[in-house]
Amino acid sequence: MTEYSNDINDLLRPRIEEKAIVLDLFAGCGGLSLGFEAAGFRTIGYEMADAAVETYNLNLQGKCISQFLTVGFEYAEADNIGIVIGGPPCQPFSRFGNQMGMEDARDGFPIFIDAVRRIQPRVFLFENVANILGRHKWYLDLIVSELANLGYRVEWRVLNAVNHGVPQNRERLICVGHRAHFRFPPHEFKKVTVKEAIGDTMLSAEPADKILTPRQDEYIAAYEKKSHCINPRDLYPNKPARTITCRNLAGATSDMQRVKLEDGRRRRLTAREAARLQSFPDWFEFAGNETRQFYQIGNAVPPLLAYKIALKVKETYHMEQQAPEYILDSLIPQSLFAEA
Repeated sequence: MTEYSNDINDLLRPRIEEKAIVLDLFAGCGGLSLGFEAAGFRTIGYEMADAAVETYNLNLQGKCISQFLTVGFEYAEADNIGIVIGGPPCQPFSRFGNQMGMEDARDGFPIFIDAVRRIQPRVFLFENVANILGRHKWYLDLIVSELANLGYRVEWRVLNAVNHGVPQNRERLICVGHRAHFRFPPHEFKKVTVKEAIGDTMLSAEPADKILTPRQDEYIAAYEKKSHCINPRDLYPNKPARTITCRNLAGATSDMQRVKLEDGRRRRLTAREAARLQSFPDWFEFAGNETRQFYQIGNAVPPLLAYKIALKVKETYHMEQQAPEYILDSLIPQSLFAEA
C-alpha cells in the first residue's frame, strides 16, 4: 500500500449521519454515491448494468436498484429524498461517441429533469463530459434553463480531478442547482502522482499476461510515429495519470493505459491499479469479469472528487431552505470557466 491508498481507504468509508436521502440516477458502480456516503448521506441508486448494481450493493450502505428509468418513474422513498445527483449517460456528447446529443436514445437528461421536477430536492447535482461545452453547448443551455425554471439557481463549472487530490487528469462538467448558496471545492495545487498512487505495484512484472508482446510494442510505436507523439504515452511515475477510460483500460489499443518496467518491458494496468488512479479505496470490490470491472472503473466519477463536492453540497443543503429574495428574484443560470 501507499500513503495515498491508506488515506483514501479511511477517508472514503461511508459514515451515515444525515436523515435526508440522496437519490443517484444512472449510478454506475457508485463512485458518486460513495463520495456522498463518506460525507454522511444514505443513498439510493438506480442503474441498468447488473455488474455495476452488484458492485454498488457490495460496497455502499445504500441500495442500488436494477431499473431502466423512464420519465414519470416513481422513485423509492421519494418523500425523504433531499438531494438528487447523477451522471446522465454521456455517450451522446462524448468525443468517442456519435455526438448525437438529444437525438441519441441514451440521453438521460429528460429523466433527470423530470425527477427534479417531481421530487423538488433541496439541492441537485449532475456531472457530464466537458465535451458537452462544444457543439452541444446549446443543449446544456437548454438543460440549465429548464432546471432554473423549476425555481433553482443553477451553476456549473468544469473541474479537473487532478486539482482535487485525484492522481489523474480528468475533466468533468459539474452542475449544481440550489435555492441558497453554493461554492465549488477549492483548487488544490498539490498534485498526486502515479508513483504516490500505485508505486507499490507499478514496477511489478505480475500479472505476466499483462506484459505487452513485441507485436503490441511495434503496433504502439507505429501509432506514435504516425501521430507525431514526442513522448510515449506510458504512465510516468512523477506525474498524474492521463484520463482513465473504458476504452484505454479494457482494450489492447495503441492508447492503452500502461506502465514501463525497469527492464524496459511494458505492462497494462490491473483493475486494482486503475481503481487507485480513479481514487477508489482498496477495500472497494468490483463485481463481474475483468472487462466489466474495467468498464465500471472507467465510467465512474472519482470518489475522492465526489466526496469533496459532496461536502460543499452538504453545506448548501443545511443552509436556510429559502434563499433571500434578491437571489430568488434573479435566478440566472451561472456558467463558470473551467479551472486552470
